[in-house]
Amino acid sequence: MTKLMIYGATGYTGRMAAEHAKTAGTPLVLAGRNEAALFKLASELGVDYRVFSLDEPAEVDRGLAGITVLLNCAGPFMRTAEPLMTAAIRSGVHYLDTAAELDSYRLAEVLDDQAKAAGIMLMPGGGGSVAMLGSLAGHAAARVAKPFGIRVALHVAGGLSRGSAITAMENVTTETLARVDGQLVAIPATGIRKFDFGKGAVDCFPVTLPDLITIARATGVADIETFVHVTGDGFPQGDLSALPDGPSEAERLANRYQAAVEITDTDGTITRSVLETVNGYTFTAMAAAEAGRRVLAGEARPGFQTPAALFGNGFAQTIANTIIIDI
Repeated sequence: MTKLMIYGATGYTGRMAAEHAKTAGTPLVLAGRNEAALFKLASELGVDYRVFSLDEPAEVDRGLAGITVLLNCAGPFMRTAEPLMTAAIRSGVHYLDTAAELDSYRLAEVLDDQAKAAGIMLMPGGGGSVAMLGSLAGHAAARVAKPFGIRVALHVAGGLSRGSAITAMENVTTETLARVDGQLVAIPATGIRKFDFGKGAVDCFPVTLPDLITIARATGVADIETFVHVTGDGFPQGDLSALPDGPSEAERLANRYQAAVEITDTDGTITRSVLETVNGYTFTAMAAAEAGRRVLAGEARPGFQTPAALFGNGFAQTIANTIIIDI
């Protein structure tokens, strides 16, 4: 039987993704380094588990034996994406993850030809902002005759998970990027713009998101800028390892996410759409589990793919309580 493996299944996002996958009836194997935690979760869900680290390629290959699709939820992805992507190519396993780090997407670009030759798919960002913003940008771009530029902003509400905070700290960079004439270039971090998420225009600051790569691949648009508006607790201070796993269910329910996009046509006309959805952590887990289910069912193309390009611009709206409104 074909199976979906979730590596990092006992982490904050991995655990929620595993629960959603089990509820959907997806044949499932949990994996990671911590046997005690894996045994506990696997017993609760009634599924199998495997314990292996990523230090030795042969050990990773053994861990992936008999697996059809791998969903990597183990961050920081700067440490886990490369050993698991390369192992997936060697083992003939489709790879997905929940990374929000640009390096994972650059790695998928580098490995694109190898993945195609092996007949396997690499889909970093199967959930999260890449699935969310990719669907929104693709939907809006399809409304425009000749899309020339895309500006997209994400409203991040509520607190961060421990894993997200640690990953963000390890990936801090002074360089802010945008896509200009098809190339990633450094831009001033002071270029604040206003976006309306549905309750009036608010300031959004430029930030380097992996959507600079994925939206370009899906739409072919050469000029893309990405922005963020943050409300809630902001970035936590002090010992990040002492933080709780992540926002509670009540906190997630109280902090929905929004996104806004502006598409500029070659004649200068601007077309706008907005998206509203559940909290980002809830969306990521649900979207990643759904992407894994669909790939396991045969929806896959070899090489580096994005959720919106593979599943269609309506993918985000298949996740509960997600809507897109054209302005």
